[in-house]
Amino acid sequence: MSIGKICVREVYLADAAESTYVAAKRMREHSVGTLVVLDKEKKPLGIVTDRDLTMQVIAAGKDPAEVKVAHVMTVDPRSLREDTPIEEGLRLMRGGKCRRLPVVDDKDVLQGLVSIDDILELLAEEMSQISKIIESQVERRGF
Repeated sequence: MSIGKICVREVYLADAAESTYVAAKRMREHSVGTLVVLDKEKKPLGIVTDRDLTMQVIAAGKDPAEVKVAHVMTVDPRSLREDTPIEEGLRLMRGGKCRRLPVVDDKDVLQGLVSIDDILELLAEEMSQISKIIESQVERRGF
């Protein structure tokens, strides 16, 4: 299965020049932990997470109204194409020590966002289906 089949298509954005306070408010408003920063061509320029805000702003004692998203975002984040196999996406996440990656089309334009949670949800569903198959076979055989 490909990343494009499981990624979230509704992605919330941030502007590199806006304050981390404004970005945090947007995260709270939409109940998300990640905002993507795009360039003029709608290609991922950066990604900012709730962890970035916590570690680089709040825990560092900085004023969120003064610190810009550009100063805490991960610049040029790795991204995945929609047709990337899930296994390759997992390898990239593990190697890059990241939990969320932008999903792009063949022109590198943002199409979605995939998280480790999206992949875990898929795997949990597949395990549930396997369990049901085994359970029905056991019941048929009268064990």
